[in-house]
Amino acid sequence: MNRISLAHPGTFLPLATLLLSAAIALVVSACSSEAAPPDGAPPPPEVSVAQVLQRDVTQWNDVTGRVAAVETVELRPRVSGYIERVAYREGDEVRKGQLLFVIDQRPYRAALAQAEANLERARSEARLARSQDARAQALIDAKAISREEFDTRRAATAQGDATVRAAEAAVASARLDLQFTEVRSPIDGRAGRALVTTGNLAQADGTLLTTLVSLDPVHVYFESDEQAFLRDGTAAQSRVRVGLADESGYPHEGVVDFVDNQVDPATGTIRARAVLANPDRRFTPGLFARVQLEGGAHAQALLIDDKAVLTDQDRKYVYVLGKGNQAVRKDVVLGRTVPGSGPGQALRVVESGLSAQDTVIVNGVQKVFFPGMPVVPKKVAMDGSTAAQARTVAALGTAPKPTMAQTP
Repeated sequence: MNRISLAHPGTFLPLATLLLSAAIALVVSACSSEAAPPDGAPPPPEVSVAQVLQRDVTQWNDVTGRVAAVETVELRPRVSGYIERVAYREGDEVRKGQLLFVIDQRPYRAALAQAEANLERARSEARLARSQDARAQALIDAKAISREEFDTRRAATAQGDATVRAAEAAVASARLDLQFTEVRSPIDGRAGRALVTTGNLAQADGTLLTTLVSLDPVHVYFESDEQAFLRDGTAAQSRVRVGLADESGYPHEGVVDFVDNQVDPATGTIRARAVLANPDRRFTPGLFARVQLEGGAHAQALLIDDKAVLTDQDRKYVYVLGKGNQAVRKDVVLGRTVPGSGPGQALRVVESGLSAQDTVIVNGVQKVFFPGMPVVPKKVAMDGSTAAQARTVAALGTAPKPTMAQTP
């Protein structure tokens, strides 16, 4: 009979223990190798930070307006006649006194010549009357003529002098009519289209020849609503800022020079006017204009650079410098935009979400990928007044390098 012999159980226990220990060692070694941090981890990004500004801010009210010329002229002739020549190029700038139209001068030259001839005849008759009056004076002393004859000659002298004066006035009028045949610009500005051309009849004081508008300075008419008028008022010499439809912001400045004397009850607005310089002819009468009117109130406000503001759907937020030089997200409620000291810089009023002690990340915010990310801060001025010195300012601190947690 065959028998099977079983070894003692304790014979296999040391071997199993050794195999299990080896397997555990291999697993732990593999996990430790995969979780080891890479040697070339990127350093924290360098960003520019600035402390929140706190200062008085002038309130500006946004309105809309229209550009208008200070002077607008509808040019009409003062004498009638046929247009002989159009002496300007349509759409050009013209100077005061520049010749624009010429009306046929021949009838007026003839009228002037006739008036001058009448004047010479009147002067000749007046000289004769004075000579006869002088002889009458000698004859009346010698009692050679009657008193009636003497009075007649004295009256003829006075009548001759009056006739001379009338003839002189007629000459002056004829000369003036001749001058009016040359229609000249009464202002400096830009001339429009010639509405009457060569060969057409122009009636005195009736026919519109062209229009002219002055260019520098210009007016901007706008209407301020009733609430803003009651809150801030609209007074002469108040400052305004103006921007055109293709411009960003309000690059042009002017002053209010007229405020109407009553509020329009139909619209609840009051009309005002600002005057602006226009040396580069940027403004053309009739253009739409965006206007900011300086308010009377000056409020203490917190300001940040507009470049620091980020958007998360319908929320606005910024990153501020937290403990350990970490970027901390803070949601903010923003107000108006005000100009900064730097060229083209815009500062934004912060209505809530920040304090005056916060330090905001201004430049390099795109390098911050998540809240709590370490950064290397460089301090700059919030209003841009010392932006040129920002590159030489020492760092506020150095963030520790991030380490990866090991997986057991």
